[in-house]
Amino acid sequence: QLQLVESGGGLVQPGGSLRLSCAASGFTFNYYTIGWFRQAPGKEREGVSCISGSGGSTNYADSVKGRFTISRDNAKNTVYLQMNSLKPEDTAVYYCAAVRRVITVQTMCDMTYPMDYWGKGTLVTVSS
Repeated sequence: QLQLVESGGGLVQPGGSLRLSCAASGFTFNYYTIGWFRQAPGKEREGVSCISGSGGSTNYADSVKGRFTISRDNAKNTVYLQMNSLKPEDTAVYYCAAVRRVITVQTMCDMTYPMDYWGKGTLVTVSS
């Protein structure tokens, strides 16, 4: 069964850290570009960070540059998002997605093309 499962969300105080994980199964993981996206209440879903199949290319939204780091372990079929210096405006449901077609990481994060697979999301709440 093809699926992406996110984990690692929760409640954290401003300035704190969380690490999200996206575990994949049912497809050849390293063939896929993987991205993290988020959707805050009342707002559209937006791209946060994306990583190429090899892990050699990454892209970040301006709002998270210098605070978030994306990485992947293809042996474990998992992509991570390390989130540091969290702010209340980072509060959202975080989703991971996978796309097979050959596109740049920026194109994926721009959501120009439909994704092949989506996870169900994990909630991140940044509040004191």
